[in-house]
Amino acid sequence: LVGSIYALFLWVAPDARSTPTVTFEDIMKMLPVAFCFMGAHSASVFAMGAGAVSFAQIVKAAEPAFAAVLAQFVYGKKISKAKWMCLPIVIGGVILASVKELDFAVSALVSACIANLFAAFKGNENKKLMETEGLKDRMGSIGNQFALTTILAFLLSIPVVLLREGSRMGEFVEVFKSTPAVWTNLVASGLWFYGYNELATMTLKKTGAVTQSVANTAKRVIVIVGVALVLGESLDPIKLLGCSIGIGGVFLYSIIDNLVKSE
Repeated sequence: LVGSIYALFLWVAPDARSTPTVTFEDIMKMLPVAFCFMGAHSASVFAMGAGAVSFAQIVKAAEPAFAAVLAQFVYGKKISKAKWMCLPIVIGGVILASVKELDFAVSALVSACIANLFAAFKGNENKKLMETEGLKDRMGSIGNQFALTTILAFLLSIPVVLLREGSRMGEFVEVFKSTPAVWTNLVASGLWFYGYNELATMTLKKTGAVTQSVANTAKRVIVIVGVALVLGESLDPIKLLGCSIGIGGVFLYSIIDNLVKSE
C-alpha cells in the first residue's frame, strides 16, 4: 500500500516521473510478474511468522538455485558451468552466517521455498517484459515498470490479506491509530522496501534473473551484519566467516566467466 501511494505520488508530483502510456493488453502482460511479486513477498512474510527469521533467511538463500534452474530449463537462458559452481559458495556462506540461530519449522521451510519459486519466476518474467518491443517504450522507464508492478501486486494481495488477517483488521486499525510507532515503522519499511526493490529491478535490466538473485542473496549477508551492528550484537567468528564466504562467492560469480575465458 505504501509503495503504491508513493508510485502514484511520483506520477502527479511536478518533474518527478513521466506517466506511462500502457494499454489494457500491456497490463494483462504484467499480471504474471505482479502475481509472482505478491506471492514472493507474502510467502516470505508467512515464513518469518512461522519460524525464526534466521531460518527463513537460510532457506531463502537458495533463491539463486531456483532462478538458475528456471532460467536454464524453462526460459532457455544458458548458465555457464563455472557460475553453477559458484552458487553453493554463496548459499553456503549465508547458511554458515545464520546457522547458529537455526530454529527449524516445516511451515517456515515450505513457505520460504514457495517464496523462492515465486521470486525466481518473477525475475525471469520481469526480464522478459523488459525485452518486449513496444511495451518498454510505452512504460517509459524501469521505474515505471516497477511502479505498475507494485500497484498490481497490491491489488492482487488484497484477497490474501482479507483471507488471512481480515478478522483482525479492526484490531489493527485501533493499534495503528493509538500507537505512533506502528504507523511510522509501517511507512518507513514500506518506502525502504519499495526503494530496494526498484533498485533490484534496475539491476535485473543490466544483468539477468540469476545474477539479480545472487545479489539479493548477498544482501542477506549485509543485513545480518548490519542488524548485528545496529542492535549491538556480537559478531562471532562463524558469522563473520559465513558473511565473508557469501560476499566472496558473489564477487567470484560476477567475474568467473571472464577468469575462465582468460585461461
